[in-house]
Amino acid sequence: MIQAAAERLLRNVGRVVVGKSDVVELVLVAVLCEGHVLAEDVPGIGKTTLAKAVARSLGCSFRRIQFTPDLLPSDITGIYFYNQKVGDFEYRPGPLQAQVVLADEINRATPRTQSALLEAMEERQVTVEGETRPLPRPFLVLATQNPVELEGTFPLPEAQLDRFLIRINLGYPTESEEHEILLRHAARSPLDSLQPATTPDELARLQTAVHAVHVAAAVREYIVRLVRATREQPLIELGASPRASLALYRTSQALAAIRGRDFVLPDDVKHLTGPVLGHRLIISPQARLRGRTPAEVLADVVESVPAPVEATAAQ
Repeated sequence: MIQAAAERLLRNVGRVVVGKSDVVELVLVAVLCEGHVLAEDVPGIGKTTLAKAVARSLGCSFRRIQFTPDLLPSDITGIYFYNQKVGDFEYRPGPLQAQVVLADEINRATPRTQSALLEAMEERQVTVEGETRPLPRPFLVLATQNPVELEGTFPLPEAQLDRFLIRINLGYPTESEEHEILLRHAARSPLDSLQPATTPDELARLQTAVHAVHVAAAVREYIVRLVRATREQPLIELGASPRASLALYRTSQALAAIRGRDFVLPDDVKHLTGPVLGHRLIISPQARLRGRTPAEVLADVVESVPAPVEATAAQ
């Protein structure tokens, strides 16, 4: 059931986003886990197009927030205003009251506004003037940030980075893919004619079904040893948290389901270590002086932890 729905969604998003099936698969993993995605890449790669295509394919409402230094928390959570017609205060919902929210260039907003997202991302609710309002379900934040232009930006704090289930990088298309992009957009954007491939109600059932994917004791132990190894690696100053262990566990279940299995393999866990753990680590100054990147240090950690035999892991 999950595999068929995932293939349908992948095909649908693939009508708009060319040649990024591995990235779209990671976004679907996050959607099935009710997690959030951080897309870190240069401008013009297609991050906004990807978010719109996913929202439309899921049949979900979509809002885009352009983060700027003058953006206030109330600009995204909503405000109470005095309605002279009724003689009372009324709530005007902010753009967070949508099922898929694109937080464009999130690192250009001040820490105060960035922190307004924390409650929404973790609790699926916003608090305005002391009153808590639930957000629609499903709820997905797809945030983008530009890793090149850092002037006038506010780096995301570790607490907020830890709220993102997965970090993705789209990268430049190949030459043939770029030709295909030109052909598809020659007359009009394929987004204009994109139809939903599922419904929010069906998506809720798929999210529940993911929890039934079996994770053997050997694979659970492998996940724990991987995460704990990041805390013991001398080149890592801040290792992955228990939230990261749970994230790796849940995403492995979703990936296995997308690939048509009702059990998790060690290869599923390995495939997700970079997207799930990479943005949660802080490498030491010594590692940076040696020119090591977090991805390289994490790869060393993964290599140092022996994976269980697949036959044992599937039991």
